[in-house]
Amino acid sequence: MTEQRTLFRRLRRALYLLPLGFYLLFLIYPLLRILGLSFAEGFAGVRATLSDSYTWRVLGFSTWQALLSTALTLAFGLPGAYVFARYEFPGKALLRALAGVPFVLPTVVTAAAFGALLGPRGLINLGLQSLFDLAQPPIRLQGSLGLVLIAHAFYNYTIVLRLVGGMLANLDPRLEEAAATLGARRVEIWWRVTLPLLAPALGAAALLVFLFTFTSFGVILLLGGPRMATIEVEIYRQTAQFLRLDIAATLAFIQAICCLLLSVMYARLSARSAVPLDLQPQQATARKARSWRSRVLLIANSGLILLLLGGPLLALVVRSLLAGSDAAFPLTFTAYSALAENRTNSAFFVTPAEAIFNSLRIAFAATGIALLIGLPAAYLLAQPNKHAEFGRSHAVGSSLLDAFFMLPLGVSAVTLGFGYTLALSTPGLVWLRSSPLLLPILHALVALPFVIRSLLPALRARSPRQSEAAATLGAGPWRTWLWVELPQLTPAILTGALFAFTVSLGEFGATLLLARPEAPTLPVVIFRLLGMPGALNYAQALAASSLLMLVCAAGFLAIERIRPPGSEF
Repeated sequence: MTEQRTLFRRLRRALYLLPLGFYLLFLIYPLLRILGLSFAEGFAGVRATLSDSYTWRVLGFSTWQALLSTALTLAFGLPGAYVFARYEFPGKALLRALAGVPFVLPTVVTAAAFGALLGPRGLINLGLQSLFDLAQPPIRLQGSLGLVLIAHAFYNYTIVLRLVGGMLANLDPRLEEAAATLGARRVEIWWRVTLPLLAPALGAAALLVFLFTFTSFGVILLLGGPRMATIEVEIYRQTAQFLRLDIAATLAFIQAICCLLLSVMYARLSARSAVPLDLQPQQATARKARSWRSRVLLIANSGLILLLLGGPLLALVVRSLLAGSDAAFPLTFTAYSALAENRTNSAFFVTPAEAIFNSLRIAFAATGIALLIGLPAAYLLAQPNKHAEFGRSHAVGSSLLDAFFMLPLGVSAVTLGFGYTLALSTPGLVWLRSSPLLLPILHALVALPFVIRSLLPALRARSPRQSEAAATLGAGPWRTWLWVELPQLTPAILTGALFAFTVSLGEFGATLLLARPEAPTLPVVIFRLLGMPGALNYAQALAASSLLMLVCAAGFLAIERIRPPGSEF
């Protein structure tokens, strides 16, 4: 038995090296290749890129549209956060879960949904043309900044709802009641009491929305048109269209520095804003809407969620049933039945049905890799502090290791894909360029932070008593882990697996750079169909988007149902 325990401990320590090696090879090394190419000629290449006025226009547009997107998302999301935090109403849990669906949707699906609603061939334009007998679509939002901002708010609404609403739901209502007793009006209470207490959550939500929109790719590429370019879009264009890898590397380096500075600024803001709070359970702060004002607020907010979040998704499904016709009726499944047809009769054409199979195959493989790497990484992070004599230095080391495993969240998909383009020219990694493992590895890396964060709370909540009792009864370490520990972790493992599967299905930016022409994923095929002329091609893109949307939505709702208490995502 002693030999079994010794072997078990040695194997566990060896497994800890697996996620570290995986990150070093498939994350750090590609980023170092980008850094090396940026400074291949010293500072000359960086200076040349920075001296180009176009670089500053791209950086300015990236910043400006991200600021506007953040402001619009906060404007839409704060009323929802307040309603969900302070009121109990029928269907609240379902509406909250549905509000989170857009966040897990692929960007190509988001772009297709808004095109189906507000585009030249969208439902609103088709309806207005039919109603008023117009030859041209009256609403022309395609390629406008307004449509991009609305799509960003749609995509990031749930960040504000969950971060700010979660904090607001746990604030002690007695603080506001005390201010009201002292004569403060509602506006004064909100401005002087509630808002300062919400500052950390507001800062976190605003930062996340800004980062996601600052590095926006698919929404800008599909809805913004050629006149708009974030740094992320320009990296793709310089790599895939102009083959200027040196400029792309410098832009990727600049974007990474900007994201790092934003993270540092947020850390300082959070430290200054944080105050000790007497948090209360949500059941103690939420109440039923009894006054007419609260009922109007609740109904208006529910209507906004259904209109802003449900409208584009419903339009996506309905428009896909128009079968490429401009007529409003009849609705048919022609576009869906055409997903398996090769109408070009070309041996090199990949049908959407084949792309669905490719996406599923890659998603299953990526999920397996993410669990294989994420489980030992989560165990490593969940290790109890057995070296208290090291004090603060040990805590700092644990925090750095935690931040290291979260790095994929701070690296944009296109930057990561570009890093792989450079890294795969290394003699030892050339084999991976044509390997079917390339995209599963990449998708697993993107999904790993979600998997680790799903597992950590369950691992940290383990009670050692059950394992000790099993050992007392004669169970070896392998049987103890299999029959005692693994059942406790099963909900967290399933949650992480669903996260990995959903993230893999929707990954677009890096896949667009690295997918082989004969084996594209479904998001890549949707992007190609949206750029092809013909009503049926457009309807097929919407049909494929609808299928992908339904699968991602089902995955997210399943996550909401089975995720264990304390899960960080």
